[in-house]
Amino acid sequence: MTKDELILAHKTYLFPAIFHYFEQPLVLDHAQDQFVYDADGQQYLDFFGGIVTVSVGHGNPNVQQAVQTQMEKLVHVSSCFATEPMVALAQKLAQISPIPAAGGKPAKTYFTNSGTEADETAVLAARLYTGSTEIIALRHGYHGRSALAMGLTGHAAWRLGPPTQPGIVHAHNAYCYRCPFGLSYPECGVRCATDVEELIKTSTSGKVAAVLAEPIQGVGGFITPPPEYFKIVAEIVRRHGGLFISDEVQTAWGRTGGKWFGIEQWGVAPDLITSAKGLANGFPIGVTIARADVADALKGLTISTFGGGPVATAAGNAVLEFIEEKNLRANTESVGAYLKAGLEGLQAKHNWIGEVRGMGLLLGVELVRDRKTKEPAPKETNALLARCRDQRILVGKGGLYGNVIRISPPMNISRDDVDEFLRRFDRALAAVSS
Repeated sequence: MTKDELILAHKTYLFPAIFHYFEQPLVLDHAQDQFVYDADGQQYLDFFGGIVTVSVGHGNPNVQQAVQTQMEKLVHVSSCFATEPMVALAQKLAQISPIPAAGGKPAKTYFTNSGTEADETAVLAARLYTGSTEIIALRHGYHGRSALAMGLTGHAAWRLGPPTQPGIVHAHNAYCYRCPFGLSYPECGVRCATDVEELIKTSTSGKVAAVLAEPIQGVGGFITPPPEYFKIVAEIVRRHGGLFISDEVQTAWGRTGGKWFGIEQWGVAPDLITSAKGLANGFPIGVTIARADVADALKGLTISTFGGGPVATAAGNAVLEFIEEKNLRANTESVGAYLKAGLEGLQAKHNWIGEVRGMGLLLGVELVRDRKTKEPAPKETNALLARCRDQRILVGKGGLYGNVIRISPPMNISRDDVDEFLRRFDRALAAVSS
């Protein structure tokens, strides 16, 4: 098919709810390392990574070789059978996760195909373990596209149909730039966190199953809480009988820099971790890692037909090995700090950049029409995305108001890549400003 035929067929045969950043979809053909190429052969510098999924570069040879080798041996048998890649990955996850051992038993993993399924599994396990059904999620959070996941999501644009689910309440997130209480950190005393106590006492039975939270909210616009936030929230929830579930679909595997998991940046040991995306560098995978006694509460018969498949788990093992071998957690920390400093330099130059936030290579740029009023600039953000396309760079968009540029390149990029990105991003900003 030609490019125009592909675009027409896409519009004709796919659900219209599929999300696009551009009025005219960008047709991509192939990719390598930090670059993707469209149907016309034009090269783009990819600073979005397939929505925080291409963690170690497009077409990474180590991952591709591991997948090819596994495909020549065994592609699928379902999770009814044990395979070496699945067991090896589960063992590795237990070794690197911050979840504490329970009764001398290491953390256990349930494999699925996506972050949505991982969150569903975590909520089910928490409810069975605690005997309670009530779940606390965060406003502005995103947890997937199933009915339950949409009910957990605190973002109207992503709650399709009637997504209300019984037993779910939403706490204030730590959106310091737009504090829901009109306060300023740190004088606020982290009111958004302490308010969880009031939420439990007024909007639940007083006994909850869990809080489910992203360390850095992805779709929400890479909202990054202050250091005290999660410790306070975890203590309150545990005091009321609940568990702490860290949704690491976007923040795991060194993405925030230095640590394997984002929640480690806040010094909290969760009871369960969910993740997906970057673990397999583009192959479909989801994981729910749980404290052993919590995992053991999920009794009875259950199966994920494709979860833990040998090809996806072989990719996952190769990704983790590559991150360790190339010390990408350190690279993400240093190159991420360099990129953030560069974005802050652009903030000083372009007065419609309201805030630069995030950690590692998970950075958000919130755009406003006026820095004093903080009026969101969604139309200008859409225009900026188009100008970024003109400059041959790919970035994402998020935020409740659609005014946050999301930046999440592969974790093995260099400072030279950052310099080139900043030059092009500056030109795109200038084009919209003019």
